Amino acid sequence: MPRIDAVDFFYASMPEITDEADGSQDALLVRVVAGDHVGWGECEASPLTSIAAFVAPASHGVCQPVSASVLGEHVDGQADIARIAALVARNSMDLLQAPHTFSGIEMALWDLLGRIREEPVWRLLGYTAAHAKTPYASMLFGRTPDETIAQGRSALERGFRAVKFGWGAFGAGTVAADIDHLHAAREAVGPDGILLVDAGQIWGEDVDAAAARVDALQDVRATWLEEPFHAEAYAAHAQLASLAATLRIAGGEGAHNVRMARNLIDYGGVGFVQVDTGRIGGIGAAKRVADYAELRDVTYVNHTFTSHLALSASLQPYAGLADHRICEYPAHPKRLAEDITRTHLVPDQDGLVHVPDAPGLGVDVDLAAVHPYLRDVEITVDGDTVFVSPEMVRP
Repeated sequence: MPRIDAVDFFYASMPEITDEADGSQDALLVRVVAGDHVGWGECEASPLTSIAAFVAPASHGVCQPVSASVLGEHVDGQADIARIAALVARNSMDLLQAPHTFSGIEMALWDLLGRIREEPVWRLLGYTAAHAKTPYASMLFGRTPDETIAQGRSALERGFRAVKFGWGAFGAGTVAADIDHLHAAREAVGPDGILLVDAGQIWGEDVDAAAARVDALQDVRATWLEEPFHAEAYAAHAQLASLAATLRIAGGEGAHNVRMARNLIDYGGVGFVQVDTGRIGGIGAAKRVADYAELRDVTYVNHTFTSHLALSASLQPYAGLADHRICEYPAHPKRLAEDITRTHLVPDQDGLVHVPDAPGLGVDVDLAAVHPYLRDVEITVDGDTVFVSPEMVRP
């Protein structure tokens, strides 16, 4: 029965970090070692903050570092991963970064277990088949409507049948300016393309501001409006959902536990629940949301804007749900995100993405390619070193 001997964090980043809303500019890779077995995961959060949550000295009984609940624990099956998750939730209750830090560890545990069992993670989750998904190219709105058109058309030329535009200046300016971008987006994807819009929580809890765009969103036949409000603004989500006829509200990437995602379904009236396995507590937590979404007739969608390691992890929780067909696909990530893995989930000739049918997450980290992006980190307390960047195999 293998025990967790080490949890190693590798902080990687692009040479320059900009203020654009692009989470692929840096990464925190997680390597879990148990005996002779290794698994890989990725945290979707501030790398240094996440590392600190693993090594910080305990503040009190329920504000312990994540390491206290992970290192030395045995991992012989799915139940052990759930047991460790429960330990983290209890022992790090007051450490708010804990779910994000543990998400990457939990992914790596599933990858490790799948490699030990020589089974893909989706099969370990109980699915008997993995269904192909229709990827949508996830990209930012252009600075001008013409840029939005150009970006959307480039996605179609690459074979995407669905495109999501988000962030940029959308929602921050006039309604008229947003309407111009929406019509440009529809022109870009054509009459038959699937159009999705992401507001990036721009309106806080201002339902009137969001409602002012609903008619235009329905005119351009947007399938959903994503994250119009703060993640926990359930009443605002529900009110906006009640005002829309054909438009559905999407949200959930900001959920850092299962209850937050379920609340969006139960009280927020979302038609699509989007979950990031790198934030919510990992693959097991995401699977619980997928099961609940199916029960409540809400469509489950992954949230992924970084590497193909994160992409594979995000697809596992709903791989076996045939009617939940759409998936977020990082169409224009930074070079770092592309270089993290040797394996890439490339859409097939029909434009569909397939979940790997290989042990674990079915994705291999490219150690040599990652090495140039690595940042050296050392954390000390009263002169004692509590963290130093571990060695990674060098090219």
